[in-house]
Amino acid sequence: MKANMLLYGLAALLLTGAAAAADYLPPAGGQWETRTPQQEGFDPAKLRAATDFAVANETVLFPDLKGVIDERDQRITIPLQFAHEPFSDPIGPLTPHAPSNGLIIHHGYIVAEWGDTQAVDMTHSATKTFLSSVAGVAFDRHMIRSVNDRVLDYVDPSPDFDLPHNRPITWDEMLRQTSGWIGTMWGKPWWADRPGKNAWDELAKGPPPVGKEWKYSDVRVNALALALTYLWKRPLPDVLKQFVMDPIGASNTWHWENYYNAWVTIDGKRMPVPPGGGHWGGGMFISARDLARMGLLALHNGRWGDRQVLSARWVKMARTPTPQEPTYGYMNWFLNTDHRMYPAAREDSVTFLGNGDNIVFIDYQHDMVAVVRWIDDRQKAEFVRLLEASLTAP
Repeated sequence: MKANMLLYGLAALLLTGAAAAADYLPPAGGQWETRTPQQEGFDPAKLRAATDFAVANETVLFPDLKGVIDERDQRITIPLQFAHEPFSDPIGPLTPHAPSNGLIIHHGYIVAEWGDTQAVDMTHSATKTFLSSVAGVAFDRHMIRSVNDRVLDYVDPSPDFDLPHNRPITWDEMLRQTSGWIGTMWGKPWWADRPGKNAWDELAKGPPPVGKEWKYSDVRVNALALALTYLWKRPLPDVLKQFVMDPIGASNTWHWENYYNAWVTIDGKRMPVPPGGGHWGGGMFISARDLARMGLLALHNGRWGDRQVLSARWVKMARTPTPQEPTYGYMNWFLNTDHRMYPAAREDSVTFLGNGDNIVFIDYQHDMVAVVRWIDDRQKAEFVRLLEASLTAP
């Protein structure tokens, strides 16, 4: 009986891999085949309504300042957006971004595209998906033996992981943002990041219990980035390029920018430590087309053609809900648990999400990826509803 079940599971896995491999994948170098909406089973008018909606709902963070500031100039908007936080001064590069742009991918083919999808812009917290992928490669290469191991046991010297409060913290807790890590990263203390109504609220509450509470915290994400840099003993952008971006044929235009003061010396070599977002500047600067490749990698459960870039086991863990926050897996895999993010999409859909908003929507049901850049956060669910409504065939 067990043997039969094993054979059945293996057959199902092979069939799934064959189906994924049958999809078109764009070659390296920027060429990407297109198909008409009709060829891919979309209602053209309804698909156009979805893309027009994205363009019409480009992010406006400060409507009261219309005509006073350039909303696309993040050198102005990001400091204003986080001005209520203590220690909010940017310490990394900020740049203006392109107008609304994006593309819809079905069975690997481009069926809709708008704006400048080759514009290289900040992607904010979608950067976290690239950071967790670097951790995934380390796991797949057995550099991390178990995600339930303590980070302290791998990191020497440790970035504050040897503080008594931080000693029990595991890789899994860091990836799920439940670690409760305390300390200061690049001049930003843990309590100053999204502190609540008052700037001192988190400080007044004191250190959170390790592994018990979910908190979206770039300070803790950046502690993970530093730990992974010590683990790899090389710059994380180099690791990402070698093991993820080059294998999926990404362009050479993306760049992962560190803070101006985020440098460490490991084995006598000085190297940058990139952040997991653009909260204080920096992070991943990337085009919509390269984001779409990352979406396709997730759609195919870590496989790109005949190469398993990220193991299916890692992708499964990334897609597993965090008990304290069931709409979050590993950073920055946002899950549609209970249809909370997208009522119109199936529960197993996934989104890589960054401020702005920058969205990589992955629809496993329809073999589809949508990249939408600079859409109002309040309108992303309606965009997905319009997109789902435009499909007339699988």
